[in-house]
Amino acid sequence: MLSLVLRRLFRAALWFAAGSIVLVLILRWVPPPGTALMVERKIESWIDGEPIDLQRDWEPWERISDDLKVAVIAGEDQKFASHWGFDFSAIQAALAHNERGGSIRGASTLSQQVAKNQFLWSGRSWLRKGLEAWFTALIELLWSKERILEVYLNSAEWDDGVFGAQAAARHHFGVDASKLTRQQASLLAAVLPNPRNWSASRPSSYVARRAGWIRQQMSQLGGDSYLEQLR
Repeated sequence: MLSLVLRRLFRAALWFAAGSIVLVLILRWVPPPGTALMVERKIESWIDGEPIDLQRDWEPWERISDDLKVAVIAGEDQKFASHWGFDFSAIQAALAHNERGGSIRGASTLSQQVAKNQFLWSGRSWLRKGLEAWFTALIELLWSKERILEVYLNSAEWDDGVFGAQAAARHHFGVDASKLTRQQASLLAAVLPNPRNWSASRPSSYVARRAGWIRQQMSQLGGDSYLEQLR
């Protein structure tokens, strides 16, 4: 009986691995129709009795402001161009910080965030972390850095029900994603750690300071020229 169970589990694992590889490979070229996080937010709104309409319009790489691309990297993952999906020094620093108590600090790269938001559910279980690592490795192997950032910018949450750069730009500033200014881009990047409580269009003093710090980091990274490293 144990042998039969193990064989079936092994077979199921092989099917899962093959299916996930095919899915990630398809999404290398096909725009994802949505994300697991979008489904989660929709279900949450139904449970709360206040259904929301999800806002999201896919925009290709060329129609997203370069300032927003650099701002997100500056604010979320400055080693994005050089790492292979995991920033181990940031992970060690986060673990040390969390052991001291107080607020919990994360260390997810943009690649990990894409893996989590696109394919998985929210939570902190070891199973979800293991699957996150698996999908992170897959997208780093099968997608270019440009594609990872493109998918991230089209799936990030910027307010309740507001997903992706185009919906965020229209929701907060009334412009297309391609027309975002450097300041607007930095404000959008500044709220990413907590987009449901912080507003890019009505920034608190903390968000405004963080946006200013992001603009400084954008300059230190080399501005738009940083994006050449993603090709």
